[in-house]
Amino acid sequence: MCYFCATIHSDDDMTFFEILLIAVGLSMDAFSVSICKGLTTKRFSWRMALTCGLWFGLFQGLMPVVGYFLGSQFQHLIESVDHWIAFGLLFLIGANMIREAVWGGEDHQHSGSLDAKTMFLLAVATSIDALAVGVSFACIQVELWSSVLVIGITTFLFSVLGVKIGNVFGSKFEKSAGIFGGIILILIGLKILLEHLGVIAF
Repeated sequence: MCYFCATIHSDDDMTFFEILLIAVGLSMDAFSVSICKGLTTKRFSWRMALTCGLWFGLFQGLMPVVGYFLGSQFQHLIESVDHWIAFGLLFLIGANMIREAVWGGEDHQHSGSLDAKTMFLLAVATSIDALAVGVSFACIQVELWSSVLVIGITTFLFSVLGVKIGNVFGSKFEKSAGIFGGIILILIGLKILLEHLGVIAF
């Protein structure tokens, strides 16, 4: 279903190290989006960092639980649309970021928005793979709650770090930050789509 699932062994329990590797892999899209958020701030904002961390960490932890309880009987339905949903959301958000950066003025850069609608869409788009991993968890021996806790905390930490990294570069490249951030989101969505279609392997 997704490339993270290739690390899962169906014949024995998953180790903590395997769970941690999956958690790091799943957090990379949220990490990239958090960098884009940080690009829009002149000064590092703990509010932005913690907001990104909580949204992305919560959804990365929640999605495997949803996938686990959906079970393998819905695997085909999820697999057939998850990559298109992720691509569509990230493309639309990224395109709007570019539009705001070019025509919206400095005070209206959508890339820095922390409103619930924007954060919800970004959190869903970056946690689609976690839903797929949850479906796989239903078929193997895994301690669900400790696993999702590791995934959520790992994503939280990477998201906070991403905002900080983006802020460092954003203060130097403020004018182009919105355009760059939008392009990155579109490329992340395209990467997810191409990976699931088997065009590229990561």
